[in-house]
Amino acid sequence: MESEASSSNDHSKEDRSRAKRRKILEKKKAIDELIKSASVVKDHLASFLPFRHFNRNGLSLYLESGNGDKLSASLKRKLQNLLKANMERHYGPDWASEEKVKQREMVAPEARYIFVYEAQAKAQTPSNESMLVGFVHYRFTLEEEMPVLYVYEIQLESRVQEKGLGKFLMQLLELIALKNCMSAVVLTVQKANVDAMNFYSKLRYTISSISPSRADPLMGNQKSYEILCKAFDDEAKAKDG
Repeated sequence: MESEASSSNDHSKEDRSRAKRRKILEKKKAIDELIKSASVVKDHLASFLPFRHFNRNGLSLYLESGNGDKLSASLKRKLQNLLKANMERHYGPDWASEEKVKQREMVAPEARYIFVYEAQAKAQTPSNESMLVGFVHYRFTLEEEMPVLYVYEIQLESRVQEKGLGKFLMQLLELIALKNCMSAVVLTVQKANVDAMNFYSKLRYTISSISPSRADPLMGNQKSYEILCKAFDDEAKAKDG
């Protein structure tokens, strides 16, 4: 009798173990499908037509979508120049190596863009990248086994900063994330970029559980950056709580 009971318990444990593995695999497959579905959308702005235009505080701007593997040479140079103008001082001596990494990231097939143009100038000269005043580089990816929209870059020319455009773009990214069933918006910020840290704090972004300062406080203090997050669903909130 004891042998039969033991055998029954063993089978029960095996069944539970198989069921657990199956559930994990099904969840992983569902998450992979979410990321894949979001990544193949050609124009995320199509779902948010009011966000194609920004007309506030003396600015008249027009937004367009784009992909990293379809950047023209002139547009790529414009993005690189704007990135350098904004970020070189925050990276200091590390910029030379970091710039090379960012240049490779820019042209990756999975890179998604929102380009910001001066509306009147863009209408007159639609192929002139010199009219670009800002851009967002984002991707759909996996973090902590959750699907997230990761903001790689949000860069604006100085003359269009502090006029509500940055907040507008972050709101748009959050809507895109929610539309595509992402669990959170995640981004990396240099600690030296105090203005950016304050900006994201006002938008209720918090230091993520995967940020060096939380994952390993002793080593994290030596890192130059923080990973910030705004979680949408209960599981994501629990992990970053």
